[in-house]
Amino acid sequence: MKIEVTTLDGGKGEPLELPDDIFGITEIRADILQRCVTWQLAKRRAGTHKIQVRNEVSRTGKKMYKQKGTGGARHGSRRAAQFVGGAKAHGPVVRSHAFDLPKKVRALALRHALSSKAKAGTLMVLEAATLPLAKTAALRVNLDALGLKNALVICGPVADANFRLAARNIPNLDVLPNAGLNVYDVLRRETLVLTRAAVEAITARFHAGEAA
Repeated sequence: MKIEVTTLDGGKGEPLELPDDIFGITEIRADILQRCVTWQLAKRRAGTHKIQVRNEVSRTGKKMYKQKGTGGARHGSRRAAQFVGGAKAHGPVVRSHAFDLPKKVRALALRHALSSKAKAGTLMVLEAATLPLAKTAALRVNLDALGLKNALVICGPVADANFRLAARNIPNLDVLPNAGLNVYDVLRRETLVLTRAAVEAITARFHAGEAA
């Protein structure tokens, strides 16, 4: 498939041919996308939530009252969960929430995410994402002219320093290098903006058989 290439100031560049096996998938697998997004979000969870168990509660270990003859239930410790100040039963403990997802599934999910943007008409290709000066106001004017309100920009091997600095104060705009391309960020933003260098890198990456 062929796509028009624009410049940051609204000019026209030479059209670019996008490979159909990466950007032209017609039947988007929502289940594959869901699996990959869940995998990404699970990996970023800290898993540091924790409660105090019985042996960590600072209370006396003395038996509360005698075993028999009180007319009440039998208890041996005030650290039990049913007493105020006691431990919590079956609470969260420190653990990892991460789980494995095959590389081929992750690569397939990224292909489907890229194709979903192309299919929906929310994929844009820029000649380059560079600025002579790190001025947020100037970049905002350019983005408004291009109609970009909520976008992820993949800049190329390295994000231009001026562009990155100018973009960081603009809400709903993410700027990442090629290595940061991921399914979650592609789907969470309305428009995906790729530079020509980014498209070439993505094409080479998938045609070389590399997983996401």
